[in-house]
Amino acid sequence: MANKTTLSRADQRAISKAIAKAEARTSGEIIAVMARASDDYIFIPLLWAALAGLLVPLGLLFATDWPAQHVYIAQLATFAVLAAIGLWWPVRVRLVPNSIKRARVHRSALQQFLAQDIHTTKGRTGILIYVSLAERIAEVVADEGIYAKVPPERWDEIIEALVARLKSGKARAGFVMAIGGCGDLLAEHFPPGSSNENELPDHLIML
Repeated sequence: MANKTTLSRADQRAISKAIAKAEARTSGEIIAVMARASDDYIFIPLLWAALAGLLVPLGLLFATDWPAQHVYIAQLATFAVLAAIGLWWPVRVRLVPNSIKRARVHRSALQQFLAQDIHTTKGRTGILIYVSLAERIAEVVADEGIYAKVPPERWDEIIEALVARLKSGKARAGFVMAIGGCGDLLAEHFPPGSSNENELPDHLIML
């Protein structure tokens, strides 16, 4: 699953520094995750190819006098050719409806929220910034302690700006901006405590 957007070691270090800088101003924790894709979407091109294959006999049986064997061969050939084309990743991801992409990204973001132990922070003040490159979709998942104080539209503003930078190939700038924005919101509602323990890693997690 290829994607043109890549991050160098310098980019990753800049993102880690942005996380550390943001967390220094709050008792909250920020985790940044970048995935190449949130699903392989293999079922999508196969579904489209199967539907096209099912329609082939309808046209041939009425428009030609081909024997059933030839119609069947044409049906199989249609499925095979369209499936082969659709399974090529650049085509495959474009065949996926946006609603399915968003559902898969949301599911993957929630899985990462649990996998990275964000829900285990002492004050339930952890945030996940999740970016899925293939779909060019990002999500912020905040723990319950944060959702109780920060309205959803504040996160939406951060996500919109992050996605805009992703689409222009500026993943590093997008992450740094989003991390800073999340840090501002956390600092506003969750100032640092006396110890301000760093409970979760500050580096970018790449899947």
